Amino acid sequence: MTPPLARVSLPAAAEEGIYVPLFTYRTGPFSGSGIPIANGMRDYLEMLNARDGGIGGVKLIVEECETGYDTKKGVECYEAVKGKKPVMVNPWSTGITLPLIPKAAVDKIPILSMAYGLSASADGSRFPWIFNPPNTYWDGASMIIKYIAEQEGGLEKLKGKKIGYIYLDAGFGKEPIPLLEQLAKDYGFELKLYPVAATEMANQSSQWLGVRRDRPNYMIMYGWGALNPTAIKEAVKIGYPMNKFISIWWPSEEDARGAGAGAKGFKTLNWHAANANFPAIQDIVKHVVDKGQSKAEKSTVGEVLYNRGVYNSMLIAEGIANAQKITGKKQVTGEDVRRGLESLDLSAERLKELGFEGFAEPIALSCADHNGHKASFVQEFDGKAYVPVTKPISPLTEKVAPLQEAAARDYVEKNTGWPKRTEACDGKS
Repeated sequence: MTPPLARVSLPAAAEEGIYVPLFTYRTGPFSGSGIPIANGMRDYLEMLNARDGGIGGVKLIVEECETGYDTKKGVECYEAVKGKKPVMVNPWSTGITLPLIPKAAVDKIPILSMAYGLSASADGSRFPWIFNPPNTYWDGASMIIKYIAEQEGGLEKLKGKKIGYIYLDAGFGKEPIPLLEQLAKDYGFELKLYPVAATEMANQSSQWLGVRRDRPNYMIMYGWGALNPTAIKEAVKIGYPMNKFISIWWPSEEDARGAGAGAKGFKTLNWHAANANFPAIQDIVKHVVDKGQSKAEKSTVGEVLYNRGVYNSMLIAEGIANAQKITGKKQVTGEDVRRGLESLDLSAERLKELGFEGFAEPIALSCADHNGHKASFVQEFDGKAYVPVTKPISPLTEKVAPLQEAAARDYVEKNTGWPKRTEACDGKS
């Protein structure tokens, strides 16, 4: 099947602009999560076109390819765009990211899997074309465990506790399990797994009957699409205490609102603001939304997943801007943008300059570190919106780093002929 993007006639990217394809899913069971992210990604890039004429005077050619969150369609999108010389690809699915990892080095196209994908690919010395800032799923799992421990009085107090894990039974949901199993062993808690098949996301009664039977002290969720609102509703239905239910950073406000008043107290991780009170986002409203150029409802601008898309496109834009600065070229390539991402330095001063002062913590990437492993805070749903309830929580680096190193080494060893870096990185080449 030919993906939609392949049927679109594009201008020659090398002559008329910088081509940035966006893999999105506005249809299907994952569209509830995909639509606000797609809107935020696209609107920020289109704002740069409208306000600044693009980046460095070069217009951005922004185009979506509908994947439906389906790995096969995602790979078809990749094959359709790679000949058009994209400076970066955003898969927006762990399942799509995984088969693209070995393709990236061959095609010289950097892959931005922002806070998703293969956690081990944070190792830039072994994965020079993959970037997954600002934190990995392993970082996130460790931060949740650390938060739970703080509620109990310390990591040593986790011994004898029971922690449930409800997750999408796919690459995304399976990604943190090795770390959670290791932490359960190290700290003496019992880990209970509740997988949810993609075809059963809207029907989780059996999983939550299991939760009611097992009575875990805390529940962790790695959900997406229809899984998230269904899980919150089911938790409310069985009377599971919301103050003990915490998710990785993907549930939206709408996911929680759908469960009614009982969802108050539900928690998620986050690393950026969930409001529109920033000059850059107000510029999106002015130049894109109010001009009728956005697919987003104005009321959703500033919500958590919309802003997640904006954050993603801020990284895209900075990678391009850095590439222009490094090379002295206006029309940059994927190879140039890879170097731009490896020199990414979103300092407090730079964030202010971009119109994002206070939006997120500063982050810097490097040749060896393609992630940053930044802290996240816990936010709580108050019945209408998410409100931060903790200071930033750092990952359990001493637990995560050895697993990341081992997993990255194992991946490279199992893939015969894995391409090495073309330049030195921290003594490696």
